[in-house]
Amino acid sequence: MVSLTTTTIRSAAGAAVFTAVALMLSGCNEKKEETAEVIRPVKVVEIAKADTTRMLDYSGSVRARTDMNLGFRVNGKIIERKVDIGQKVKPGDVLARIDSTDFALAVRRSQADLDAAEKQVQTTELARNRAQQLFDKNVAPKSQLEQAELSYDQAVSTRDSAVSALAEAKNQVAYTDLTSDMNGIVTTINADVGQVVGSGTPVITVAVDGEKEVQIAVPEMDIAQFRVGKDVKAHFWSDDKLVLDGKVREVSGSADAQSRTFAVRVSLPNDPRVLLGMTATIEAQADNTEPYVSIPLSALAQKDGRQIVWLVDRSASTVHSRSVKVADFADDGVRVAYGLKAGDVVVAAGTQFMSENMKVKVPTAQQAAAETNGSAAAADIVR
Repeated sequence: MVSLTTTTIRSAAGAAVFTAVALMLSGCNEKKEETAEVIRPVKVVEIAKADTTRMLDYSGSVRARTDMNLGFRVNGKIIERKVDIGQKVKPGDVLARIDSTDFALAVRRSQADLDAAEKQVQTTELARNRAQQLFDKNVAPKSQLEQAELSYDQAVSTRDSAVSALAEAKNQVAYTDLTSDMNGIVTTINADVGQVVGSGTPVITVAVDGEKEVQIAVPEMDIAQFRVGKDVKAHFWSDDKLVLDGKVREVSGSADAQSRTFAVRVSLPNDPRVLLGMTATIEAQADNTEPYVSIPLSALAQKDGRQIVWLVDRSASTVHSRSVKVADFADDGVRVAYGLKAGDVVVAAGTQFMSENMKVKVPTAQQAAAETNGSAAAADIVR
């Protein structure tokens, strides 16, 4: 009975030892698996030569080079408007008219004053001639002749004044018609029938036919890149294929008080497809004060509040973070002011999985070319 028990105990002890050894071996395998180094494949871009220029683009609207803000030269109440917005006008066309009743009365009064002045001239002329005859006969003294001559000269001056007053009154009547001085198109109407306007108040705006231009607002950081005579490109939202060569015609000498931007006017060649009011984008080339390099937006990451990229060390197949300064964002990615140079290899995707000295697998040039040909979404080695 005791012998059986001892055998059973020995068998149990052996099984326990075997189980312990198995568990130890299993633990070692798991530990080896946990400590196995992870090599992550990455997509990269190689930094090309730094850009020495950058493109500036600002939107504006097409307008006429000359806008005439027309107003009456006299005060009055508008009784007729003869044009509408968009209507073509030519020199001499009447655009609007104000009540001319009072001005017509002034003409009649001036005419009456002139008639009276003419009569006075005739009367004083007769008196002067009579005094001359009496003086020649030694009947009247010379002082009487001189007085008659002065009266005549005064009457002539009064008549000349009446002539000028009549001409002025007639001009006032003519000023009750608002006319166009040049060929153009009506773009704005600021007053209508029944409104009383003062002299010089803009009533109708006419865009003069001829050269068109685009006015854009440029911030102070870029205004130095715009000089009179600079060549630019004009793109139009209404037609992607319509691109015209423009030239900077005028640069404002001071910034707008509200927007703090400078007005820049760009002249355009005469093209019938370009209409007033169309939206245009002016594209200009600017010289960089320091060269910029471009990277994909997906290559930009953050670490401890700093903007960084992950550089690949090809010899060690590891990645390291490097701080960069972003100059601006473009349609094709990010423009970096400093922190990168031509030839640097940067992780282009999956930056959130990177860590310092992490082992990575970089594709060869042949693999990158194959990925480029196979899928537009694959990462490229940009040169």
